[in-house]
Amino acid sequence: MKGSLLLVCFVGGVTLTAFMPSVVLPSVVASSTVSSSSDDWVSLFDGKTTKGWHTYGKTGAGEAWMVGEDGVLKLNGSSKAGRGDLITDGEYENFELRLDWKITKGANSGIMFDVHEDPAKYQDTYETGPEMQILDNDNHPDGKILKHRAGDLYDLVPSRWQPVRKVGEWNEVDIRVKNGKLRFMLDSVVVVETKMWDDDWNKMVAGSKFAQMPGFAAFHKGHIALQDHGGDENVYFRNIQIKQL
Repeated sequence: MKGSLLLVCFVGGVTLTAFMPSVVLPSVVASSTVSSSSDDWVSLFDGKTTKGWHTYGKTGAGEAWMVGEDGVLKLNGSSKAGRGDLITDGEYENFELRLDWKITKGANSGIMFDVHEDPAKYQDTYETGPEMQILDNDNHPDGKILKHRAGDLYDLVPSRWQPVRKVGEWNEVDIRVKNGKLRFMLDSVVVVETKMWDDDWNKMVAGSKFAQMPGFAAFHKGHIALQDHGGDENVYFRNIQIKQL
C-alpha cells in the first residue's frame, strides 16, 4: 500500500493491527480497566432466564434465544422459529453498557442502542438504533467492507484497531453514551470515538445506508438490542451490565 505503513502493537495480550498513513502515527492506543462500585452497575441478564428482555415488537423472548446451563445467553442459529432481535424491556439514556460476546464461524450480529420500539412505524431495530458490529471478520463477506467489521460503528465509523479475538473466544465490550459523546471499547481498547447529533454526525449519516431512514439515531433514549441477523450461526452473550451516567 503506497504511502502507508502497517502498524502492529500489543495491548493486554491482544495484537492490534492498523494501516496508518506513513507520516501520521496515532498518539496513543487507549486502553483501560474501568473500576466502579458494584452499586453503580445493574445486571440486565440473570444467567438463568430471559427475564427483562423480549423480541422486538413481541411479548417475551422467542425460543431461538435460550439460556444454557453455563449461564450464557445463546442465539440458536439452527432454530426455525422464535427469531428476531432481543431487546431490553427498559429504555436507557446516558449510560455505560458492558457485555461479553462470542460467535461461531461465519456469524454476524450486533449490539444496538437508542432503539425505539414502534413496529407499526419501524419494522427492525436497525431503523432507529446505531450498532456496534459483531462479526467473524475472516469468514463473513462483511469482513471485507470498511465500517462493517467487528467493533465498527456499523456503516458509519470504522474501528481504529482490530483487537477482536478468534472465533469461539470471548470478547469484552464497553459502550458509553453521555450527552451525545459515544465511545466503543473492544477487549479493553478504544476502537471508536465520535460525537452524535451534531452537523458532522448528520453529514455522516446522510452518506450512509441509513440516509433514507428518518428514524435512525433520532432518539436520545431507547432500548438495548442484541441482533438476530438471521443466519445459521450461533451467537453468545454473558455478563450484560449497565450503569446510568
